[in-house]
Amino acid sequence: MECGLDVIYFKPGDEVWAAIPPWKRGSLAEFVVLSGNEVSHKPKSLSHSEAAAIPYVASTAWSVLVNTGGVTKDNCARKRMLIIGASGGVGTFAIQMLKAWGAHVTVTCSQNAEGLVRGLGADHVIDYTTDDVPEQLKSLEKFDLILDNVGGATENWALDFLKPWAGAKYITLVTPFLLNTDRLGVADGMMQNGVTLGRKTLKYMCKGVHYRWGFFSPSGPSLDEISEMVDAGQVRPVVEGQFSFPQVPQAFQRLEEGHARGKTVINVVAGDEGAE
Repeated sequence: MECGLDVIYFKPGDEVWAAIPPWKRGSLAEFVVLSGNEVSHKPKSLSHSEAAAIPYVASTAWSVLVNTGGVTKDNCARKRMLIIGASGGVGTFAIQMLKAWGAHVTVTCSQNAEGLVRGLGADHVIDYTTDDVPEQLKSLEKFDLILDNVGGATENWALDFLKPWAGAKYITLVTPFLLNTDRLGVADGMMQNGVTLGRKTLKYMCKGVHYRWGFFSPSGPSLDEISEMVDAGQVRPVVEGQFSFPQVPQAFQRLEEGHARGKTVINVVAGDEGAE
């Protein structure tokens, strides 16, 4: 709608997308104010509603895989990746991103999501509802990177399936970061986070693998690259459902049920003019 005096990459009227940082207001808002480096031009091949399903999961996947995992399109070919809990928003995007860069991708999900993840390019699918996942993984070659969207007891066995002493990484998106800061306050919570992460990092480093926490990180430049991938047909949005603004309670109720298949989109204004 408007641009600051120092903004040169955008102009009023541009169609844009962004992942709003958690420290800024804007959830379900019709208008938000962002810095120029947090915004990117929307892919030309997508409607606003389709595009709205991508920035948060894409920014998270990019932060986890590229910034934390060290994965790039130049070093990803033929590497073996495991995505635990792959049918949600981050998982469905990570599958496509890794496959576009030439990786071999194994995933875990429920049986009714198998068609979805295979359609996105997954090479090997393990149904966690009927198969013992660790037992199934024993018959497979070990992995260069594991992305864990489930957490909990998964940490007790997942790191055993990484290639030891080969720079392999386990990255979990389920961390006690916010729980500790909410429970103990910012200072003590950050200290507890540092102790917990440091202890686990040292524990698994002795076994020859790297333990990491993954976080969402907003980035306009990252979205620029993702926009190019979208328009090139390498990745696409996975939308489980769309809701109008008056249907927000139903949308959140659906989210609370869990077991999402991609993303839920809320159209803030009538038609396809703006979405979250």
